[in-house]
Order: sequence, then C-alpha cells, then structure tokens
Amino acid sequence: MGIFLLVAFISLKREHFKLQKELIFPILLYVLMVISYFWSIDSKATLSALSKEVPLLLIPLGFLIFKTNTSEQKRKIIEYYSYVIVAFVLYYSVRAIIRYLIIGDARMFFYHGENDKDFGLVPKLLNAIHMSVFVAVAFFYFFTKEIKSKTDTLLSVLLFGFILLLSSKNIILVVLFLLLINIFFFSKTAHKLRLRNLIIFGLLLGIIFSIGRIKDRFKVEFQTNTDKSLSANVVEGIPSGVHYVSLKEAWSNPTFTPNDYFNGTAFRVYQLRIFIELINENKVFLTGFGLNASYPKIKEKAIHYNLYMGEKNDSDSGYQSKNFHNQYIQNFSELGIFGLILLLIMLIANIKNAIKSKDFVHFTFAVLMISLFLTESFLWRQRGVVFFTLLYCLFNSGIIQNNSKSEKII
Repeated sequence: MGIFLLVAFISLKREHFKLQKELIFPILLYVLMVISYFWSIDSKATLSALSKEVPLLLIPLGFLIFKTNTSEQKRKIIEYYSYVIVAFVLYYSVRAIIRYLIIGDARMFFYHGENDKDFGLVPKLLNAIHMSVFVAVAFFYFFTKEIKSKTDTLLSVLLFGFILLLSSKNIILVVLFLLLINIFFFSKTAHKLRLRNLIIFGLLLGIIFSIGRIKDRFKVEFQTNTDKSLSANVVEGIPSGVHYVSLKEAWSNPTFTPNDYFNGTAFRVYQLRIFIELINENKVFLTGFGLNASYPKIKEKAIHYNLYMGEKNDSDSGYQSKNFHNQYIQNFSELGIFGLILLLIMLIANIKNAIKSKDFVHFTFAVLMISLFLTESFLWRQRGVVFFTLLYCLFNSGIIQNNSKSEKII
C-alpha cells in the first residue's frame, strides 16, 4: 500500500485529479471513525483500531490522485489477482495432500482448523470464509471470459472445487446463485431468451428448495436445536452433551447456561437481539459506542444472560469476546446510524455501477460483499478492509463501459 501511494504521488498531475463521489464515501467513513474517538466508551480501543482501518482513507486517496484507470487496465489487475489466487489454491491443495499422507485425516481437505496448527484446508488465521470470497472473485474471472482456453476452464474447475472444500455454506450458496444469474441473464444466448430464462430460473430455484434433503436442512436450521449451521461457528471444539440453542431460544430465552451452545446462525440471532437492546438501553442511535468499543457492552450482556465465558488457560475465550459477526450491525453499534448509512451507500453505489458496467466480476464482488456482511464483520479485520477498499476503489474509479460500450467518467 505504501508503494502504491508513493507511485500515485510521484505520478500526480493536476489534470489527473478527479473528485469522484464513490471514492469519497470510504474516506467519510474513516473520518467518522476518527470522530467517534471523542464519544467512545473505550477510547483506547478506538485509537488502536484507527491504524487498522486506515486503508479506508489511504487507498481511496491514492485512486483519487492516480491517473484515470482504463477498463483494460482494470481487467489486467483482476487477471493478475486471479492468477495469484490460483497460486495460493495450488499451495494449500498440495499442503493438504502432504498433511493427509502424513497424518491420514480427511479433515485436512476441508474448512479451517480450530487453531493454526490443527486440521483444515487453510489455517484458522486465514479463515475459510474470507478465503472463499477471495477465490470466488478469481473463479468468476476465469469462468466469465468470453473466449476461454482449456487452461481457463481447468482453472475454473480448480477454483470452484476449492470453494466447495472450504465449506462456507453462505459463500457456496451465493456462488451457485451467481452462476445461475450468469448462465440465464449474462451469457450470449441469455440475451435472446430473457423471459424464458426468467421462468426457468424461477422454476429451478423452486425445485432446488423443494428437494427433500435441502428443504429438511433449512427446516432443521430454523426450527430445531441442532449443531448444524448456515454460517460459521463462533466457538470451536464444543464437548459432547451440550444443549444446542435454537433460533427461537436465541431470540427469546430470558437466560442461558454455560452448557448452552450457539451454532453460527443462532449466535448471530442472539447478537441481533442484544444489539437492539443495547441501542435502546444506551440511547446511542446517532453516535454508537465508538469504533471497536462495543466489546464491553457485549460482555455485559454475556454476563447478564449467563453465556459460556470460556475456561481459564483455554484457547477459547467464550462468547463474550466475539464481535457482532454482522458488518451492518457492527457499523450501527459503533458508529451510529450515519456509519450504517455510509456503508449502505457504498454497497448501493457498488452494485449500481456493476450493473451499469455489465462487468460480471464487479457484480460478483458487489453481491459477495452484501451477503458476507450479513454474517461477518469483514471490515473490522485488516485483510477484510484492505480487500474491500481496494476492489471497491478499483471497480468504481475512473472510466467504465456503458451499454453502448463507449467509456465515460463515473
């Protein structure tokens, strides 16, 4: 990032600077984060988090002062990115094979382990959900190329298989949905048969969700006490004999016990519940608690509801140390309603420009971010804020192709 900014400043010319509104929004979000220090309930935590979130300021600034990027330059950057992701996929695939041959455990090929030295396709520090997003963008670059070579097809299969092995149900469902969208609405033949494709697409979705096992899977998730989850679990290594909290219990139980276990979706329902309670009880609708300052309040609620708090000298710290696992709620709780509005504006502008440009990789990125933010506080992780801000600025800066295939400034 430092090299990027250095080159941007060196190449700066007055005529290059163009004030683009899409790039102002992440800067405004960072400014709000800085201002939140003055009302933060944990000013030390807010101050330490500002350096992690600084890409929201520096990356858009670099794109603002850089010369305008052409569509071809953007395509090249995504191409390089995609090949780098292929290298990562090959590395972790070979790593999994070698570890399997040594240890003989099939868990080496799936998800991430409970810690970085444990079983899993990728280390926990890298996070299987985050890696799924990175790989999905590269997959759609190769899959949507108009003229595909045998190598492109092979890499598409490799990347799609890797996404399945990473086992993030949320991302897999979104990728399958995007595949159907591409086949029925973005392919060459789709343009001639829009109405037919719309009908087939609707019928196909209906059939998919009517299949017995899939239908039962969703019913189990929302109606019963189960260890299964549509989203990632938040506490690993749960012993046998615990009580699995249903979504209804997560929303309505007056109290819990340390023996109650929340799967990923149930925990997110609980987090939504306490978020609403915290906003109403503390009257922070406009301001929030301050950047990265919601943890003390989350801990208070965990104590109040008697949640599992972890064990001494154990790597698991319990539920009270987990963030909201939802970027929309995270923004609202820590930066107030204006933090949420700025996030929504960026997402709306992003998908609007993706549709306008007819760039399916851009559209993939936009949809993935909207979905991912429902289950992850992605921007509160350094790799997350760097990834989102870089691709957001790349796709929404400079010139794009409109419907007539001519180019213009956004």
